[in-house]
Amino acid sequence: MKTLFYSTKPYEQPYLEKANIHKSEITFLKKPLNAETAHLATGFDIVSIFTGDDASAEVIKLLYEIDVKCITTRAAGHDNIDIEKANAVGIKVTNVPAYSPYAIAEHVIALIQALNRKTIIAEKQVHQQNFTTDNLIGYDLHGKTIGIIGVGIIGSVLVKIMYGFGCKILCCDPNENDQLKEKFGVKYLDKESLCASADIISIHTSSTPETKYLINKKLIDLMKPGTMLINTGRGACVNTVDVIEGLQNGNIAYYGADVYENERGIFFSDLTGKEMKDGLLKKLLSMPNVLITPHQAFATVQALTNIADTTFENIDCFQKNGSCKNELTNILVEEEISGNGNS
Repeated sequence: MKTLFYSTKPYEQPYLEKANIHKSEITFLKKPLNAETAHLATGFDIVSIFTGDDASAEVIKLLYEIDVKCITTRAAGHDNIDIEKANAVGIKVTNVPAYSPYAIAEHVIALIQALNRKTIIAEKQVHQQNFTTDNLIGYDLHGKTIGIIGVGIIGSVLVKIMYGFGCKILCCDPNENDQLKEKFGVKYLDKESLCASADIISIHTSSTPETKYLINKKLIDLMKPGTMLINTGRGACVNTVDVIEGLQNGNIAYYGADVYENERGIFFSDLTGKEMKDGLLKKLLSMPNVLITPHQAFATVQALTNIADTTFENIDCFQKNGSCKNELTNILVEEEISGNGNS
């Protein structure tokens, strides 16, 4: 069987090549999967995609018509794939359910501290030979209250990290973790109570119809003035219009995000010198109390190694058995608020 890798990035190709221990026949393509590029998979049995690719019902129909048998995504999230359509036409879909929760959770800390301690502003100032600290005042994390929405694998790691900082920890998840409560003093609340109580809020949910715009004006209005909001979960979990309003009225003092609801076609692309046509993102990027990173939280050596290894485990297993343990098709995926995977 032959596999076509869409959206292959230069940094990930060496990891994928190393993971191909059974020497499967593979081809790397920089172009993303969409309705215009689906025909490039003609003659391939398997396509491998990433988060920015379009595997909607229309595209899956095109893949089915050229006899593609399996889609394997190099990510945990699969909201860009129409699983129902794939199931209907008999195309298998697999993912990488977990690769490095530490990568994501540690990136949360990078965003929190960069915003809190004004690291970006300080870096710009010192390069201008301005060594004053008047506008660089932050706060101790020790004693602050952090609210974590979605306490799966990543959220649980973040609990442990924030406990080490001496933070009080509030969680929102339909499945309460007794070990976290006993060992780290975690208190579970509904999302409204959490947003009203936390100094820092970090989102770690999956993207489902239920979590669409989970963070909206109603919840933002409940937040204490000066709240820091961090999103490394899914872009669609946050209503960007409402977040911008919250930033402008002071309910949100800082916003850090590694994801964006309209990131497809923007993130993972070099748009240097081009006009930013997305007005919401342009507004966010103009704000000094906002820090956006380009969906890079997963980008560690360990995560890239695990993603590549699991991707080829999925490919090899499908070639041998026609299915694998990480198959998403023919499985009823419970649409819960808890985020059990990685970005």
